[in-house]
Amino acid sequence: MTQTIFITDFAWPNLDYERQQFEAAGHRLVAGRSAALPREEIEAIAERERPQAIMTCWAQVSATAIGHCRDLAIVARYGVGLDNIALDAAWAAGARVTNVPDYCVEEVSDHAVAMLLAWSRGIVQWDREVKRGHWNPALAQLKRTRGLTVGLVGYGRAGKLIARKLSGWGLRTIACGRTAPTGEDAARVEWMTMAALLPQADVVIALVPLSPATANLFDAACFAQMKRGALFINVSRGGLVDNAALLDALDAGQLDAAALDVIAGEPDPPATVTRHPRVIATPHIAFSSPDAIQELRERTVDEVLRALRGEPARVLVAPPAA
Repeated sequence: MTQTIFITDFAWPNLDYERQQFEAAGHRLVAGRSAALPREEIEAIAERERPQAIMTCWAQVSATAIGHCRDLAIVARYGVGLDNIALDAAWAAGARVTNVPDYCVEEVSDHAVAMLLAWSRGIVQWDREVKRGHWNPALAQLKRTRGLTVGLVGYGRAGKLIARKLSGWGLRTIACGRTAPTGEDAARVEWMTMAALLPQADVVIALVPLSPATANLFDAACFAQMKRGALFINVSRGGLVDNAALLDALDAGQLDAAALDVIAGEPDPPATVTRHPRVIATPHIAFSSPDAIQELRERTVDEVLRALRGEPARVLVAPPAA
């Protein structure tokens, strides 16, 4: 039986792989453009096409869009976070929700470590100065990376890998999160509360998912608790951070710098953040490598095909226990 798959958006040049896989299975593909469509357009397409599967990268899949799909079998996230999907509506409709929670942990952990080094060794700042025609090494005030204290707020897959990568460098790693480390991981980090972590860390790395409980987690009160002159790194979700509070902390010198792969307001984040002289910004690319993207596409397509065949999911996002 031919079924319809709706891909809302995607972060690669084309959908040739997806189209080949779905058409070989006898299904029909409907696709938005690469950039995320507005919510209203997604809802209109869902109402017109009544897909059995929705695949989304960054676009919002609302309760209204899900409600238009009477026979919806799956909402599949091309990625890790689920904050762009109306989860309760999907579960209420009887659809399974899937993601790919571990496809890019190498890349994300590399990105966070690279941002730390770019700050401690002044890579971005001094690249900018040289390009302006300024060559004055006497003005450099760089940091010895060895001996810094790095605080991981969140200790999931990426956090564990960051701790492993830093473990041989002589950095002190402290962490907080939902589940304390065990075994070899416990030997790499000092476990504590977030309140205890913030004043001790020279570098704070945000590694928690975005949810109603974590929205604007890094606000004025949070930045005020941090060690003066610290670096703040965010490779998780922009919505974790209050942009105005971040700018105030930078302008007051409470933070020395911020390194952001994600920013509240993306894909059109405020220029007051991106152009701040002490912000290092990349456009939500920490996940990216050819290997990671191919793995992401293959595993997401596989979950959709399994759902349409009535087979169990390999990775299932289940509703919270009542």
